[in-house]
Amino acid sequence: MKTQRKNLILLSFLMSICIWSQTTVSGKVTFKNKPLKDINVTLKDTYDGATSDESGNYSFITSESGDKVLVFSGLNYDEIEIPVKLEGKNITVPANLKAQINEINAVVITAGSIEASDKKRAAALLTPLDIYTTAGANGQITSALGYLPGVQKVGESEGLFVRGGTGAETKIFMDGNLINNYFTNSVPGIAGRDRFNTSLFKGNIFSSGGYSAVYGQALSSVLILESVDLPETTSFDFGASPIFLSANYQKLNQNKTASWGIAGSYSNLGLMGKLFNFNTDFDKYPQGYGFDGNFRIKTKKGGFIKYYGSVDANQMSVESESFEENYDKNKVSLKGNNTYHNLSYKEKFGKYLVNVGTSYSFNSSDLDFANIQNNVEMNNVKINNRSNYINGKLVVERKVGRNTVRAGFELNNADENMNYGSFEKNYKDMISSAFAETDLIFTNDLSAKIGARTEHSSYLDKWNFSPRAALAYRISQEWTTSLAYGMFYQNPESKYIISNNFDFQRADHYIFQVQKNAEGRNLRFEAFYKNYDQLIKTSSIANESSTSPSNQYTQFADNNSGGGFAKGIELFWRDKKTFKNIDYWLTYSYLDSKRDFLNYPFSLAPNFASKHTLNAVAKKFVMDWKTGFNLSYTYAKGRPYYDIISDDGKNILRNQGKLKDFSGLNFSVNYVPSVGKKDSKSFTVFVLSINNILGNKNVYGFNYSANGNSRTAVRPPVNTFVFVGVFVSFGVDKTDDAINNNL
Repeated sequence: MKTQRKNLILLSFLMSICIWSQTTVSGKVTFKNKPLKDINVTLKDTYDGATSDESGNYSFITSESGDKVLVFSGLNYDEIEIPVKLEGKNITVPANLKAQINEINAVVITAGSIEASDKKRAAALLTPLDIYTTAGANGQITSALGYLPGVQKVGESEGLFVRGGTGAETKIFMDGNLINNYFTNSVPGIAGRDRFNTSLFKGNIFSSGGYSAVYGQALSSVLILESVDLPETTSFDFGASPIFLSANYQKLNQNKTASWGIAGSYSNLGLMGKLFNFNTDFDKYPQGYGFDGNFRIKTKKGGFIKYYGSVDANQMSVESESFEENYDKNKVSLKGNNTYHNLSYKEKFGKYLVNVGTSYSFNSSDLDFANIQNNVEMNNVKINNRSNYINGKLVVERKVGRNTVRAGFELNNADENMNYGSFEKNYKDMISSAFAETDLIFTNDLSAKIGARTEHSSYLDKWNFSPRAALAYRISQEWTTSLAYGMFYQNPESKYIISNNFDFQRADHYIFQVQKNAEGRNLRFEAFYKNYDQLIKTSSIANESSTSPSNQYTQFADNNSGGGFAKGIELFWRDKKTFKNIDYWLTYSYLDSKRDFLNYPFSLAPNFASKHTLNAVAKKFVMDWKTGFNLSYTYAKGRPYYDIISDDGKNILRNQGKLKDFSGLNFSVNYVPSVGKKDSKSFTVFVLSINNILGNKNVYGFNYSANGNSRTAVRPPVNTFVFVGVFVSFGVDKTDDAINNNL
């Protein structure tokens, strides 16, 4: 009994010591004086700890003693350690955490650009599958971009006309390499089409201004296309319609580390020309063929080697009413050929990410202008163009802490030859460029991009230096704002210059943006100002209208004394949430622009610039019907038009006015019979598309007679165009894409 009593007394004594030595640790966790929930608070190298509640408070009991370390950690916040001394007395330890700054959480600079890709940052605004389902885009990337803010509706000429800039002021890149001759060869008044199939690309970044220093030689904007890495599986596709036939085979190896593919297509507008009443009098309807091939290799380190090559040819012949008394008609015939190769390599070496690539383009265009009298061609004038372009580029990127630094150089070599009747012009130029920029993340709510680019043109024998900077700030969880400034240079278009007594053309961009990103919704407001300097001024070697079909080949630059400005506001709203299974977007652009360039006698609003442009796009997939319905509408205020002649070396404005307002309602429907079938290894789509379903008679401009007393309207080839086709894929099940409005 005595022994038991002694043991109980000893046990009670020890327990009282333990209880006496226990310490309660408590406090409040905050961020910018606001309480933080679910922050883990632990005593280092022990199991003692707690988690903060909704008020930021935490509390736990520990029997540890002596000098210890209290650790505070939580998602998206920097971990901190606070030394404490445990002496058996209750202690209060408050903590004020800092946001964890990293690339994923940091605010993204978006002023001037719209990105659509599979990258974690991007709110996908115009993916490749969006392009296919945009009524009126006809599956073309540049046509679909016309439904975004900032892009003008210019139907008579190919190119992206952005924020008061010409089509030549937008450059297009594939995997970082410049694409020369992105569009098919064309004749005056009829725009060329995209040469590249939209399915080649997994995403794009369309920058309508203020773009990265990695890219140059573009006064207005850049379109950056990123090709797919590897196909999902081996597959075969073909498409058929009254307009074209196409086939595509992609082979993926068993290890899914490499693939190769070939494709071919043939197009001819002749059948549709017999079914519809065309505005354009085609003596030979547009027709062409193309073949392309590719291979892709995934390296052991996760890098990629990609190659794409293509050849294509197109031809057409167009007749128009002659203004001359001695002739019945004018005729222009085209034969064009193009070859393009693109090779890129992306790999990570230690801390460095290396992107290296090269591209080559050969293009030939043969135009034959003639007068026709009693079905006999007379006074033929042949214009032949041959051009070779080689592009090479190296970009090295490295993370430095939470920031990113990239730098590199680029070479662009041009070799062109033009024959106009007895006149011959040769143009050779090597543009050497170097660039560097850094992405700076100050906090998750504040980031910046600062860079610069320098270029040297061997033809101009001049250097330029262009600094660029952008800043982004997160106002709240959903609202961000961005500012961007950049200086941009571009060589004068080679078709206008006949000597090297010129300088770079220049544009300065100022951009302000406010954006709201919420689940299923995106709102963007952007205001911009562009100042143009050193634009080229031209005069004509013949006394004829600037809209005469061959006049664009007979104007040559006199000097670099031109200039101008463009300013405006843009709105973009996309909503996938409000209406069930309906995706729609609305855009509005206001543009105020004037230019004194080319053959303009003084500063004028450009004839490709509309003050007000409105776009609406809507898409809905009805699962029960296995059918997708797509609508698009465009309204653009009438553009100005001018009749400018050259008289004794002076450009004279003879006639001017405003075109009627442009409007067009487009509709397409896609029927997918394989939707709902399990384990389907084939995918079939039937497509019906109607452009300008209301038949509006839009006008793009006028051609004038030599005396200015007569004119004819430049119209689209056909007012209303109907397309029907079927597309079949074997080996790839794209049902989910169709269900998600992404056919």
